[in-house]
This record gives sequence, structure tokens and C-alpha cells, in this order.
Amino acid sequence: MSEAAADSLKHELSQLESQFPELITPDSPSQRVAGKPLAGFKAVAHSSRMLSLNDVFNREELEAWVKRIQKLVPSAKLEYHLDLKLDGLACALVYENGALTLGLTRGDGITGEDITTNVRTMESVPLVLRKGADPSFYKGRIELRGEILLYKKDFEALNTEREKKGLPKFANPRNTAAGTVRQLDPVLVAARPLKFHVWNVLHPKIKTHEQAYKVAAELGFITSKWTGIAKNTDEIMSFAEKWQEARKGLSFHTDGLVVTVNDNATFARLGVVGKAPRAAVAYKYPAEQATTKVKDIFVSIGRTGSATPVAMLEPVVVAGSTVQMATLHNEGEIKRKDIRIGDTVIIYKAGDIIPEVVEPLIKLRDGSEKPFKMPTHCPECETKLVKLKADDAVWRCPNNSCPSRVYKRIQHYASKAALDIEGLGEKNVIALLDTGLIKETPDIYGLKKEEVIKLDRFAEISAAKLVNNIQASKNPTLARFLYGLGIRHVGVQTAVDLANYFRSLESLSKATIDELGEVEGVGEIVAEAIVAWFAGPHNQKVLALFAKHGVKPQTVLSRVGPLTGKKFAITGSLESMGREEAGEKIRALGGTFQSSVGKDTDYLVVGANVGESKLAKARKLGTKQISEVDLLKRLGT
Repeated sequence: MSEAAADSLKHELSQLESQFPELITPDSPSQRVAGKPLAGFKAVAHSSRMLSLNDVFNREELEAWVKRIQKLVPSAKLEYHLDLKLDGLACALVYENGALTLGLTRGDGITGEDITTNVRTMESVPLVLRKGADPSFYKGRIELRGEILLYKKDFEALNTEREKKGLPKFANPRNTAAGTVRQLDPVLVAARPLKFHVWNVLHPKIKTHEQAYKVAAELGFITSKWTGIAKNTDEIMSFAEKWQEARKGLSFHTDGLVVTVNDNATFARLGVVGKAPRAAVAYKYPAEQATTKVKDIFVSIGRTGSATPVAMLEPVVVAGSTVQMATLHNEGEIKRKDIRIGDTVIIYKAGDIIPEVVEPLIKLRDGSEKPFKMPTHCPECETKLVKLKADDAVWRCPNNSCPSRVYKRIQHYASKAALDIEGLGEKNVIALLDTGLIKETPDIYGLKKEEVIKLDRFAEISAAKLVNNIQASKNPTLARFLYGLGIRHVGVQTAVDLANYFRSLESLSKATIDELGEVEGVGEIVAEAIVAWFAGPHNQKVLALFAKHGVKPQTVLSRVGPLTGKKFAITGSLESMGREEAGEKIRALGGTFQSSVGKDTDYLVVGANVGESKLAKARKLGTKQISEVDLLKRLGT
């Protein structure tokens, strides 16, 4: 119905409720109250990891994924659920006995931010589940995962209103939706017409992805009308091609489709690699392209010292947002593409997010274009740039005290995925460095309110709040601290894996390359980077400074159980669960899960379709081989 008709009914309802307050129900529109502004968002652990998806960009990559899946579960009769990929903010909603109790952002996939107060204001989020489906879905606990969106027409209306008020326009619907949901004042959230679309339901009775959509709709949620079931690559590509052009007429933005193994049991068996499930991918449409001019090329120094050429562009709108800079990756890439200052270039957004230069339009050159010359010295500190290895593509600034490196290290340490120190953003970090109050990351813990308040950017309350936020981060989880250190190649998930394996910072700092190689997902390059980082004199001083200021990462407590002290490795595929799930179950009972067979491995679990390398090593070392059934007995399942 029209908004006017809906407003009329709400008005009538509010009059009835004021006359008969005993008739007010928890799911009444009048209960979508935008309360007082929050002081901040509380971090809450997800019931299970909220994963992201790996991307495929063409038929060949899609076919390769399908073949990998078929090889891992040869006995399964596969079919794939298809849906258009939503361009919004991922969110999980938890209902207890039919009532909304929790709303969480994806966060780092392990913990999210509690945005319950904000999602309660959204009319597309039922406060109480609609009855009509199987009663077990609104009795007990059920979790629905989906995307918070701002439709195109609502986004345009919002920008028109802002323009009338003389306010700057928002860049694109996705960023606006994400920024809105993270407002501390629910009144601002209530004022914007956000929509929540469900794409998964976590409940024991849900057996397929297709069923999840059906149940979500029955419970009162918006679900996609643009779905399909495919049995092979041809059918998936047919669906993708159908929507490549038609998607432009939809009410929301989409940059591709999500392809998911439909059967949930098979999905679980296939397990997880890194942050993404094996059983689903995002097929991305060719990115939107545009042409613009390269005004200049400058070199940006990253926190690890990498010297990255960046193109300064004449502003151009690509995929809904204005682009003014694009990475050129390295000197070799510039030479390969022959990109020059003054060139007209084609740019696109990789995955519709990261701006990249595709190629220069050489026929449009008029002779005024200038080739780029990589500087020999760091533009920030004048230190001579080096390559760590002869065949490295990237030049680096080796000066640990380089202003750009220091600033970016501190900003990374304070970022949401690391220590999440509110108030220590880009401008405040620069202000603290410029005035000499800090020189390196650990120095933030020595800041006093009396010092901070003297800076132009701070008053009594903001200075006290920043110092308090910093002090509150002195006892972080080991995983967050490791990620915050900014070790090359150590991302969020690798930091979690390292923390769970080594349990303490001291233990990790003494680890050898071979010991690090035992950690799932840590290869030789990552292991070498970790060993080199802990061996560096500058980094040792940094760790000593952290300790001096009382920063003590939490030790991961050893889990004691029936498998304590026992180490397991797996070869081949398991029928009952994926390898990562098996590893989690082993660790939950106190055991250790290893990616390869070593001298200390107690058991090698032999599944189906095994390779010979682990078996041969197990025979050589005398490692006991057990079946999947034996493992399940030890797990008590």
C-alpha cells in the first residue's frame, strides 16, 4: 500500500492503543521505538562464523569451482541454489520463542556489533515472527541472516532532500545503509527506509537453502523473488546471463549472483577454507567501467614499507561512487600497461569496490603525456627504497621510523578488526604524531588526558574518552593483538588460527618456521614473515614497550577434555563432516588438529579419496591410522 495509507492505519492504531493500552502487542508498529542514543556498540560472538564468499569472474573459474566440489563429494547428487547478490550490510537476527532478541553486524565473522536497538526501528524486521509455518520455527531459538539495503528510489529521494538542505550528497546506497545502521542514535536509523532481505536461516529443521527462503517468507521476512535451482554450469550461466542486463531494472543494486550447494548437509561436509565456505561462491558480473584522466602518479608508503604507486584521477563516477584515486600496484605493472601521467585511461572497480586502471587509451595521446619514474628514495623520509628479494615486484622503505609507516601502523592497530579503539582515527593519530605526544604504537598507552586536551581537536570529554578507550584495550584477545601488530601476510583469520594453536604471545614469538607450518593455512611465505617480524630489533623494542605500558594479550586457555594431549591429522574427505568442523570438534575436546603428519602426530584419520603423501609419511613415522568411525567414537558422536 502507499505510505499515506499505511500512515493512516498507524494513526488509527495509535489512537486505539492510547484508549486501550492493554491491547498493545510486542509486534505493534508503535513498539518500534527509537530510544535514546547509545554510548557505543557492544561486541557479541556469533553463534557460528558469519562467512564471506570467494569470487569467480567468468565461466572458466565457475567450472573450476564446480569440478572441485564434485571431486570432494563424488557420491553426492549436487544441485545449486541461485540468487542475486545483494549489495548491502550483512546482518544476523536472533529470535527467542518468536520475539526479536538480538541484531548483529557481520563484524569480523566471529564477533559482530549489537545493533538490536537500530534494527527494531526497521519496518521490514518483524518484532515477532508471523505464525503459519511449522510451530517449531517460532518456539525456541532461530537465527536469520541477511542483508540490510537501501533501495535505489529511497537513496535518490534521500539525496534530493539533502541537496535541498545544502548538505553533501551520499556516495552510494550500500555505504549509506551501512553507515545508517551503525549510527548510535536510533532516531536517525528510524528516519531512513532501510530494508532487510533474508538469505539464510539457521535452524535444525532447515535441510536446504531453498527451504530457508520459503520458511523466512512464511515467518514474515522479505526474501528474493529472483532465485533458481541449477544442476550444472550451463544452467548457472543461463541464469547469470538472463540477469546481467535485467538487474539494472531492479529496485536495488546487485553486482552478481550467489551460487550455493542447496543441500545443507553437503554444504557442511564441504567445510570452510579461510573465511569462505567451499560450497558457495559469488559469481561477479563484469565491473562497471569509465574513462578519466591521470592527473599525476604519487607513491604511497604502507605500514609494512611497501611503496605503492597511486594514480590521481580527474573525479569520475563508477558503480555509484566517485573515484579520484586508483592503485597501480607496482612499478612493473605500470610499465606492463604503459600508463603515463596525462593519459586517458579506462578504470573499473574490481568486484565493484576497488578502483583499478585497466589500460590507457593510447590513440588519444597528444604527446604531452609523461612516463612515470619510480623514485629511488622514500617520499616521506628520504630513505633509499629497497627490494627484500631480487625478484620482488615491490619496492619498500626499510625505515621503521618512516612517518607514513608509523601513522599507518597505529591506525591499523586501532582499527575495528584489531584493537577497535574508538576515537583513534586518521586525523587524531596524525595530530598526536605531529605534536610529538606519540612516536610509536605503544606510546598511545602513555597518553594523559592533560596532554591530549591541549590539542585543537579535543575538549575535556573527548580527551578523557580517548584515553579511557585506549586504557580499556590493554588486555586484548591474543588474536586481535596479533592482527593489530601488522605482520605481513597475517590477516584476521590467520591471527585467530595462530592464537588458537600457540595460545600465548611468548610461545608464538619463539616458534620456528617448521612449527608455524603446522598451523592450518600458514605456508612457508607466511611462516617466514612471522619469524622475521619477531626477530627484528625494532619489533622487539615495540613488544618491550607494550609490556612496559602494561599491555598484556590474553593467553588462550588450553581446553581440557578426553582428547587432551592427543594430536590428529586427516587425509582424504570425511562423510559426516568437513575437515574444519572435525578440527573444531577435536580442539573442543582438548585435542590438537594438525594440517600435516609430523613426528608428534598421534592419529592419522583416513577418509575417502586419500592421497599417498600423508599415508606414506604416517607409515614411515609409525603414526597410528584410524577410520572416520574411530574418530567419531573418540568424539562421542
